[in-house]
Amino acid sequence: MVNALLAEELATRHDVTVLTSRAGGLPAESIAKGVRIVRLPVLFRRQRSVANLASMFGYMVAGATLGRRWLRANSFDVINTHFVLPSGPVGDALAHAARLPNVLSLHGGDLYDPSKWISPHRHAVLRSYVRRLVRRADQLIVQSSDTLANLQRFYSSRLTAARIPLGILRPPPGAAPRARYGLGAEDVLLITVGRLIARKAADQLIDCLAGLGQPRIHLLIVGSGPEQPRLEQHAAHRGVLHRVHFLGHVTDEEKFQLLRMADIFVSSSQHEGFGLCFLEALACGLPIVCYDRGGHTDFLQTGITGALVPLNDLAELERHCDLLVRDAGKRADMGRNGIRVAEDYYIDVCARRYEAVFEETIRAARDGPPGPPPRMPTAVEARRPTEGTIS
Repeated sequence: MVNALLAEELATRHDVTVLTSRAGGLPAESIAKGVRIVRLPVLFRRQRSVANLASMFGYMVAGATLGRRWLRANSFDVINTHFVLPSGPVGDALAHAARLPNVLSLHGGDLYDPSKWISPHRHAVLRSYVRRLVRRADQLIVQSSDTLANLQRFYSSRLTAARIPLGILRPPPGAAPRARYGLGAEDVLLITVGRLIARKAADQLIDCLAGLGQPRIHLLIVGSGPEQPRLEQHAAHRGVLHRVHFLGHVTDEEKFQLLRMADIFVSSSQHEGFGLCFLEALACGLPIVCYDRGGHTDFLQTGITGALVPLNDLAELERHCDLLVRDAGKRADMGRNGIRVAEDYYIDVCARRYEAVFEETIRAARDGPPGPPPRMPTAVEARRPTEGTIS
């Protein structure tokens, strides 16, 4: 979804082609919001939002072969490859076949995901292959300081990259009515958003709710996943099931309405490469209480936008939640601070930063070896876009 937003924003000023895999009866080629989308056939992929190992391998083969036809039939200026696996081999092969600069965007989980056994950082062969791909790219982009740290820790301490965060759309106005969810105006609502998987450790939020003790505090859990039955049992065991609301998967519209309805965003996630849900909550004016591991530490600050708590220190997580529950004025102040911080993270700002990297990389490929990562423009700087197509 984030990559789609970037492509759509760039398409307002450039010709943009996206090469991806085909699933769910989608056409082989289409144009959506100015973006040309080319979908390559792969085996065993049936769902649009889920790819398996077989389909990812199929994409690598199809992309490296069929993609060359597009290179020969169209004029491109730069290739922007998102995710080192499975897209990295495709972007690398096409860039070298067409002698085009390749800007490789790394998104955290494709380098380091402590919850997955297949994460490349765990396997010597995969680490070596990823190291080769990132070294061959003309320019690297990371989404956060955390991603850069993991890149240098596991793959090469000498690697450098431009840091450009994930961008979001401005959230729509309007909060959901509390009565729709059986909640009252006097209730204090904690909210979390994300897949219910082990890495999110949502049982800790249930423990936090139980520890707070006040019957007027409720926890809204937005998202679904395999951990839900266990979490429901845990909430019943702690005696707070009536105050934990499992809302499941919701539309983006309802998600933002829920965020605006809530009072405090909480998370017990063990690691986030960037933390998009934190940023969305920030833009909706919520103070955030979470652990201090992941890319969200780039834009969250204790005492300003909420609290960053040492990993798995449940007592501190509960203490900061309690402080905010008791102080509506502090919640409002931190919420206003968050809205100001979010201004630098909207998709139009992030797309301009991508354009600055593309300009510099194209120039370096034409005139000589690339220098250090280009300085990123601020939210108020205007940059002249370069004509080009991003594949």
